[in-house]
Amino acid sequence: MQPQITETLTLPMPDGQSVRGIINYMPQSQPTPVVVFAHGFGSTRMGEKSLALEAECARRGWAFAACDFRAHGASDGTMTELRGSRLLEDLDAITHAAVQRAGGPLFLVGSSMGGWASAWFAAQHPDRVTACAFVAPGFRFLEFLRLNDEERQAWQRTDRLRVQNEFIDLEISYGLVAEAEKFAFAELTQAFRTPSILFHGMADDIVPYEISLAFAAACQTNLLQVWLSKDGDHRLSNKTAWLAKETCDFFTRHVSA
Repeated sequence: MQPQITETLTLPMPDGQSVRGIINYMPQSQPTPVVVFAHGFGSTRMGEKSLALEAECARRGWAFAACDFRAHGASDGTMTELRGSRLLEDLDAITHAAVQRAGGPLFLVGSSMGGWASAWFAAQHPDRVTACAFVAPGFRFLEFLRLNDEERQAWQRTDRLRVQNEFIDLEISYGLVAEAEKFAFAELTQAFRTPSILFHGMADDIVPYEISLAFAAACQTNLLQVWLSKDGDHRLSNKTAWLAKETCDFFTRHVSA
């Protein structure tokens, strides 16, 4: 097998900013399956799940692409500019670049916020996405369900919300949640028809696993596998190699779809 090419991607966006990342692919004329990883809120393309997927794709001779969403990592933008619509713009550019180089079929893997973006992208472009994998997906990401009315009103009044946990400390604009009406959970479940595999930890204290079960019950795809880890937290960091293998095994069954 020939060694893969690793190409640095710099993708210009309509606002003049750029999305940056990498793609690995084989130097050949035959179309190759390509896996695109979409990271979570406040994270980057260089997380443990991304690296495990990159290694698993390399073992199979598949292409792999991962970029930082705008406002994250090496890409342009600030967190106050973060919007659901911008995530979808970024994913559109990333997937176009990946398929242009590898040929396809195209598979999406979305973690947390990246799960929201991957699900909506597949729902809006069912002809472009062959199958998806979701890891602790934030299907209701824009709703910020943990906020009470007083907290939500203060956010709207000041246009700033500070988000802190053991991994992040950042501020976001109210414009992020203001887009929630355009991306209703019920509309997503009615539109989503892509074969998928979904992983979620039942000890997740950031995105409740019950949201994934609600999505599974309501979405329109006839092929959806759900794996629950009773002791798994939001990151599922002790299962990254297993997640990568199970994901790619699932995608293998759809390579010729």
